[in-house]
Amino acid sequence: MADRAFSSFLSPGDAARAVELRRVKTVAAVVLAGCLAAFIAARIMMPVHPAFGFVAAFAEAATIGGLADWYAVVALFRRPLGLPIPHTAIIQANQNRIADKLGEFIEVHFLEAGPVEAKLREVDFASFVADWLSDRKRSADLARFVLRLLPEAMAATETSGLKTFVIRRVMTQLQAVDLAPLAAGTLRGFIRDGRHQGLLDDLLRAVHGALTQADTLAVIRDKIRNELPTLLKLYRADAFLVKRIVKSATSFFEDVRSDPDHPFRGEFNQMLLSFVDRLETEPGFGGRIDSLKRDFLARPELAEVSRNLWANARAFIERSASGESHVLQHHLANVFMAAGAALAGDAEMRGEINQGVVAVLRAFIAEQKSGVSGFIADQVKAWDMGQLIGVIEVNIGKDLQYIRFNGSLIGGLAGLALYTAEFLLRML
Repeated sequence: MADRAFSSFLSPGDAARAVELRRVKTVAAVVLAGCLAAFIAARIMMPVHPAFGFVAAFAEAATIGGLADWYAVVALFRRPLGLPIPHTAIIQANQNRIADKLGEFIEVHFLEAGPVEAKLREVDFASFVADWLSDRKRSADLARFVLRLLPEAMAATETSGLKTFVIRRVMTQLQAVDLAPLAAGTLRGFIRDGRHQGLLDDLLRAVHGALTQADTLAVIRDKIRNELPTLLKLYRADAFLVKRIVKSATSFFEDVRSDPDHPFRGEFNQMLLSFVDRLETEPGFGGRIDSLKRDFLARPELAEVSRNLWANARAFIERSASGESHVLQHHLANVFMAAGAALAGDAEMRGEINQGVVAVLRAFIAEQKSGVSGFIADQVKAWDMGQLIGVIEVNIGKDLQYIRFNGSLIGGLAGLALYTAEFLLRML
């Protein structure tokens, strides 16, 4: 029953090796029995001819050598003949010490920072990630997985107070932002790139369009009519003035728009640059902008908009997670694939990612290597030593049996040499 249980534990390769081990053990036992039989027969035949003494000496020493090596091989794994002989069943008796030393050996020689880092640097983690993300099915699966987690994450954010904390932190950071230098820098870059000229053209075009509207002309004419003396109203001076004003204005606008070097453009530049300088240097401007920012952030409508945005986003994510809508999943999959393609084409980014992964794993292994050695030691201590010894014996037992052959041969030759020396000494 024990052999049957052990056989079920072995892999197919180990089972074949177990059959071969039994064969070699049988041969070794036959050789030992043959040496013993030869010794007995040679002893009996010694009176017949002195040559049988050489045979007896060889067979006697071979038997002793074979028995000694049999004892040594068996004592390594179990107690010979089941007898409680000291210093036998060595592996079983030292299971705990072997476990501790194995864990210590792995910690010292396999988990040292240098070898671990060298091995980690051989692995291109970023390329693996890039190849993985570039596959559409994998990216789609990852998108579905992320979508399944998002509703729980958003619910946890609300119930744990993290949402309130984040909102407060965002509002605090927004309150701390000094908008005056930011606005000044943005405007200065806007002017430096020449984009303000396009803005000027758009303004001129808009004013020109407004002046040519019938409603605008009517308002201007009424305003002029109210300011003119009664005598001039009789001669329709208001209509004349409106036409002259509109014509002069449109002509001016056309001149500015068609001439990149028009003086008005220079004045517009100076006006904007002067405003930027005042925005940077005069505290009053910064104070007014900061006041506008605080008023804006304090508006209750902003909080309501934030709540609506959060609610809409959560509802949209829940619909996507339930499969009602596939828009977000499709976009997420495309984002992951694009990230994989970008990573595959950016060697510098891959190098930085690999360095970061190596640093993290190196630190993690350095912190946990004592735990790994302890885990290995605990596992070895918990092993069934009967099964473990069986596996070890199956894999190296055949070579150990050849030690018995060598012991019989070497012992026999040594006995033959000693007997020969004794025989020669007696002949002198």
